[in-house]
Amino acid sequence: MQYKPKHSRAIALRNSEFGIRATEYLDFLAAWVKKPRQTASVVPSSRYLARLMVEQIDPTDGRVLELGGGTGVFTRAILHTGLPPEKLEVVEINPAFARGLRRHFPHVSVLETPAQIVSTATAGEPGDYQTVVSGLPLLAMDRHMHHDILSESFRMLRPGGSFVQFTYSMRPPVSRDVMDALGLDVVRAGQTVRNFPPATVFRFFRHGE
Repeated sequence: MQYKPKHSRAIALRNSEFGIRATEYLDFLAAWVKKPRQTASVVPSSRYLARLMVEQIDPTDGRVLELGGGTGVFTRAILHTGLPPEKLEVVEINPAFARGLRRHFPHVSVLETPAQIVSTATAGEPGDYQTVVSGLPLLAMDRHMHHDILSESFRMLRPGGSFVQFTYSMRPPVSRDVMDALGLDVVRAGQTVRNFPPATVFRFFRHGE
């Protein structure tokens, strides 16, 4: 077998990563052109934002639900925490994105089900999930949709579980009225300028948890 120098392998890995990112950009741009309000950005989230989104996941501590899988940036970061693929379910209603997710992550369950009724399609039961990671464009949705998505998410979350959401604003993307109606609090979990646009991550949790 011919020996390949380490620097050649490193270049190959960088080229492979570049290819993945280029494909994600093209897929995301195509989705934005078709449905700009549903996609909300012309580029996928950066790996720096993805790291913030998944930093509280414990790979040994229960199931994870991802809402709005897109091109798989957050999906990849979730799996990099060491979470077994069978413990992750990804919700994606865009058929093209869903096909791409199944191709790139064949052992992850991809659900083409609206987030507000996701419990009708999940393998896990209500209370089985440690975290919901949301890539949904909440700023493009009304407060009734916010209520339904968060209500369903916290139905799936166990006590102490959290709903993690990013936004391009410095303020939480969900109104205080909606949070009060559902008995929720929110904290800023982090922010990064190494994303386009710069993004802030918020963590929602039940009062007293």
